[in-house]
Parts: sequence; structure tokens; C-alpha cells
Amino acid sequence: MSLLRKLHKKRERRTARIRHKLFKTALVPRVSIFRSLNQIYAQIIDDAKQQTLASASSIELKDVSGDKKEIAKQVGLKLAQKAQAKGIAKVVFDRGPYLYHGRVKSLAEGLREGGVTI
Repeated sequence: MSLLRKLHKKRERRTARIRHKLFKTALVPRVSIFRSLNQIYAQIIDDAKQQTLASASSIELKDVSGDKKEIAKQVGLKLAQKAQAKGIAKVVFDRGPYLYHGRVKSLAEGLREGGVTI
């Protein structure tokens, strides 16, 4: 098995392990994130209806400056603002295959500062 294929399978197993724990709470929407090299995206998903309730990304933040962690925190604040406008107060955090540090942690802290309970 090639190295890339092995890393891909490892990443899929990690994602499945994390999501398996989250789907036990089907009444609460989840925050799913995607982290690329330069951008970070987050969306609140209702798994029962299979639809996105709110989303935010670093692309839509034009006037924010700073390092990537600060931008991720601003994305979390923006998503929390959109969530509260739709009446969402509690979510579960789906970090996917990413470790909980750096930009992922900053986004979660921004959500908490915005008033959303994780």
C-alpha cells in the first residue's frame, strides 16, 4: 500500500471515530469545519434534515488582518453571530480529521465568545 493511500485511510478512520461519537446527539446541530492551506470554512449542519443552517468562511471576511489563528477566531465569531440570528444556542463541534489546536481551537474559542455553547 502506498504512503498516500495509507495516510488517507488513517484520516478517514479518525473522521469516522469522531463523527460516531457526535451522531449520538442528533437533536443538536453540529459545526463542521474544513481547513485548507490558506482558508478556513465552518458550517452548522442539521443532520436530521440534512441541510446547512449557517456558514462562514475566511473568504467573506475582507477587512480582517492578522495571522491565520486570529482570522479563524473571527470566522468563529461570525458563525456564532449567524447562529444566534437563526436561534441556535447549542451545537456539537465536529473537528473532522484535524487535531484540536491552532486554527481549529481558535475557531471554537470564537464560537464560544460569540455566545454559542459547544
